[in-house]
This record gives sequence, structure tokens and C-alpha cells, in this order.
Amino acid sequence: MTSAEAAPRPVTGSGGAEPLLEVTDLVRHYPLTRGVLLRRQVGAVRAVDGVSFTLAAGRTLGVVGESGCGKSTLARLLVGLERPTSGLVRYRGEDITRLSGRALRAVRRNIQMVFQDPYTSLNPRMTVGDIIGEPFEIHPEAAPRGDRRGRVRELLELVGLDPEHASRYPHQFSGGQRQRVGIARALALRPEVVVADEPVSALDVSVQAQVVNLMRRLQDELGLAYVVIAHDLSVVRHISDQVAVMYLGRIAEYGTGEQIHDHATHPYTQALLSAVPVPDPRLRDRGGRILLTGDVPSPADPPSGCRFRTRCWKATGRCAEQAPPLAVPAALADDPTPARHPSACHYAQTRAPDA
Repeated sequence: MTSAEAAPRPVTGSGGAEPLLEVTDLVRHYPLTRGVLLRRQVGAVRAVDGVSFTLAAGRTLGVVGESGCGKSTLARLLVGLERPTSGLVRYRGEDITRLSGRALRAVRRNIQMVFQDPYTSLNPRMTVGDIIGEPFEIHPEAAPRGDRRGRVRELLELVGLDPEHASRYPHQFSGGQRQRVGIARALALRPEVVVADEPVSALDVSVQAQVVNLMRRLQDELGLAYVVIAHDLSVVRHISDQVAVMYLGRIAEYGTGEQIHDHATHPYTQALLSAVPVPDPRLRDRGGRILLTGDVPSPADPPSGCRFRTRCWKATGRCAEQAPPLAVPAALADDPTPARHPSACHYAQTRAPDA
């Protein structure tokens, strides 16, 4: 079965609203070549292999999964930093994967990115004011030259920093403050969509909460739509309206925060949730830890059928022969509880409390 045949139908978190961002069967393969003079392709790394979803204005999609599952590649595809192998990314109905030059630059004003590491994403030779104001050099129509200094001061104040510190350099700020600078830079052009790739993973736990709360406040004030990439399920639950769990380039389960965290039906999601640390020692042994066996398969040679089957305790011969679609399982079609949501598993079911 090809990736296009196995790709899920778009799942939506728009709540009935017109989608702002629509992703359909998105694929990104990196070719593997051999030879020195005559190079030939011998395979491909399937980083993203058929991802579909929609995002409405003012909503947040959280994308969670292990390292190497394709989350960051998906983020780069959404903002146009990389070209997909196939598939569509529509912003307000326009396929941005086919745009280039001035047309692509115009769309990028509305889809901005916050990078993972605030220590390396900021130019150490530029002042914070110059970093935040740099987008105005690329998009001069966004702010007249005489208004840019005032606009930079407004952005610093918006993210909770002292406007008087615009002349300082990144090394003079803490990690949390640097990430606030990165957020201010992303907001400079007044975007509608912000893609945040692990925005708090490099920060202390106490600072993480501050940055997440800042992002929520900015969303309420500015009507932003977020795609938040993370591996921390607690962060994703705190900020997301919808959650997509990725495994080896595909979405394994999709639903609201309540559906994913309290009524997970995919074995992989259940394993991730069982690994979340519990602060209360009296509750640590309740629910049972799921220990997955085997290594994560290579995205250059993923398993046939269900990609999670090599580590799944429910796997049968059917799992090797047939890739499960991302859809509401037939066994849960009439279930009135939050367990009724899309899950790419032939044997999807909620986990017993004492399992």
C-alpha cells in the first residue's frame, strides 16, 4: 500500500468554523542515495507520510510524539521552509506549496514560527530591538520606517519585557526572556497562524508555565491560531484544543485534550500517557506503566501495515497486512463517551483503569 493510499482523511478541530489552515495528505520524503560520480536513489526517509488536519482561527492544535516521528519536519512544511514531496497545505483556501517568490513571501507574513532553542534561534551579534524589527526589513509594508522603533517597543511590552532593553543583546537575557523575544519576533508581522516547535522544551519547568500562559494570553488578545509541537503531554493538554499523536510520520490518534488524555484508544498513546511522571507517590503505581519492547523502526524502512505493530502487544497478522485508517473505530461508533474519536488501530479501545 502506498503512502497516498494509507493517508488518513482530514480530521478537523475547527468546531464547524471555516478552516484557516487545511493540510491534506502531506508527505515529505528525503532521498537516500548511493555512489560518488553516478548517484542513484536507493530509498527514502519517510519523515512525514500522509498527514491531514484542519485548523480554525483562534484554535490550537497540539502535535505530540517521540523524537524522530516527524513533528519538526511537519512544522517546517507548514511555514514553507521546506517543499513537500506531495500533498497540500492550504491557507485560506490557497495551496501555499505551489507558491514562490513574492506570493510565498506574502503568505509567510500570516504564518510565522517560534523555534525550539532560544539560545541558537537569535543572532548573538544583533540587539534584541534589531532582531524583533528585522521582519520589517523583509516586509517593509508592514511598518513604515519611522514607526518601527515604536512598534518594537510595543512588541517587547506585549510579551512582558521592558521596552528599555531593546538595545541589549541576547546573551544578556535568561532563557525564558529569550523565548519571549522569539515570540515577539514571530508576532511582528501580525500573523494569523503561529507554528511553535517545542517552544518550552529548553526552559526550566517554572519558566515553561510562564511562557505557556503568555501564549494563551496572546491567543485571546490577538485571535491567533497555534500549531504547537511538543513531546510533553502536560504542555499539550494545557494549551491545545485538539491533539494529534504522531508515530513514524503519521497521525496515530486525534481528538480533544479530554479524549486523548482521559480516553485514549490507541496503544501508542496509552504507552505515552503511562510514562508521564506522577508527582504523588501514592498514585504512581495506579494505572500501570506500559513498557514498550523493541526499538523504534527506521523511517527509511517502516513496517508494513500498522507502523506501531512491531512494538504493540495487541498486534496480529492483520496489523502486518493492512494499515488501519485514521477514523472512529467501528467498535466505538455508537459509544456516547469521549472514547469515540479517530484512532489508527484495528483494535482500538480504552484502557481499563487497573490495566
